[in-house]
Amino acid sequence: MVLSVHQLSKRYGDLAAVDGVSFDVRRGEIVGLLGPNGAGKTTSINMILGVLEPSGGAITIDGIDLAKHRTRALERTNFTAVYAQLPGNLTVEENLRVFGLIYGVPHLRERIEALLRRFDLEGLRKIKCGVLSSGEQTRVSLAKAMLNDPQLLLLDEPTASLDPATARDIRVMIREFAADDSAGILWTSHNMYEVEEVCDRVLFLSHGKVLLEGNPKTLPAEHGLETLEDLFITVAREPLALERT
Repeated sequence: MVLSVHQLSKRYGDLAAVDGVSFDVRRGEIVGLLGPNGAGKTTSINMILGVLEPSGGAITIDGIDLAKHRTRALERTNFTAVYAQLPGNLTVEENLRVFGLIYGVPHLRERIEALLRRFDLEGLRKIKCGVLSSGEQTRVSLAKAMLNDPQLLLLDEPTASLDPATARDIRVMIREFAADDSAGILWTSHNMYEVEEVCDRVLFLSHGKVLLEGNPKTLPAEHGLETLEDLFITVAREPLALERT
């Protein structure tokens, strides 16, 4: 397993933001972490990234216990989100170099050139990130996220605000990365069409717990619903009804 989460919890006083969550992400698999706002998605991701300390439970990344060997575990991880933009006053190439140095990437020049080619950024290398389009910035962010050849990639709303054609191109790139590099990907999104197209498996969180898990193409019908969007809305509005099914 690339990622194993066991009985993960995070409490703030009497509030359980995450309450006994357990799941795995396998190599070459894209898992959707879904749920309404406040369900515990971002808190879970922040604990996996080592930003928040869990109140209980265990996180293992590529076989390494995050609590015991934080640096070794996080060396195998990377992250990108639409709200985590790269410094706009640096060029594409400068951003990749700075983050490559932070990650301690070996043969950094060669790695940057390979990623510029992979994400069709060669013509933008000297352009400051702050003047790029949303789609171009997303491609740069993904290149940054793959600098250290992560075994686990966490993507929080990676295609939000992109036009449909650009979002489709980004989805193709991400699926190719998962397949070619045998990495595991944990993906959050509110776009259920995208989730159904990209994800191999989905987890629905509700009030800090895993409510449902399964194949996004068949899970709605298992609960008497037509679409994944219908299922998402039901999770948001009537989670107790799903617990009884």
